This record gives sequence, C-alpha cells and structure tokens, in this order.
Amino acid sequence: MYVCNMKTLTKAEEQVMHVLWNLGKALVHDILDKLPEPRPAYNTVSTVVRVLEKKGFVDHKAYGNTYEYFPLISKEEYTKFHFGEFLEKYFNNSFSQLASFFTRENKLTMRELEELMKEVRKEIKDKEEEV
Repeated sequence: MYVCNMKTLTKAEEQVMHVLWNLGKALVHDILDKLPEPRPAYNTVSTVVRVLEKKGFVDHKAYGNTYEYFPLISKEEYTKFHFGEFLEKYFNNSFSQLASFFTRENKLTMRELEELMKEVRKEIKDKEEEV
C-alpha cells in the first residue's frame, strides 16, 4: 500500500523505525536497548518516537503512564515509498536508467550480469503468462 502523504524519515527516525519493525512493539527503553552505541539519551528517543507518531508512522497503547509503541507503516510500505522517491529524484522514474547506472558503477561480472538477465527473463515470462 502506497501512502501518498508519507514523508521521508530522518536518520534517527529510520533507526527507531527499524527497531520497531524488528520488535513489532516496544517501550522506549526497549528501543533504546536496541540502538547502536553511542546510544542517545532516553528523552531523545522518546522525542523521536513522538515525532514518528505525529507523522503517522507509529501509534501507542497506554498502560497507565507507560506507553507501548508499534508501527502503523510496514517496512515494505516505507521501502516502496522511499525507493520510488529515490528513483524519481535521481533517475527520472526510469528503472532502466537505474539498472544501467548500477551495472556500470558496480562493474558487475559476466556471471552477475547473466544472473540479472535470468531474473529479467523470468519476470518477462511471468508477465506474458498474466496476459
């Protein structure tokens, strides 16, 4: 599902989202425990989570004064959005331009190119069978 009003996340927001996607639900101290060193302050993580909530990425369930947070946007949804934005911004929405750039810049071996062609042929065959 593509969410048209989705926003790009900051690096800190993405880090917190990755933790929530992996855990499914978490308290702020659970998120903090999973972040890499040097860890930010508890209040910083709490603020990031609240920003994510305002952006519509996260919601919470209250247990008294304790809040358990969970993602509203799946990792797949965000990946699709983020990749689409990247493709539009840098490659004029052209996957072939992206693939060409990728193959040139990464100096793919013949074997890697053959594997890529095999995947493309499989996709073409699958598309033809759909018609």
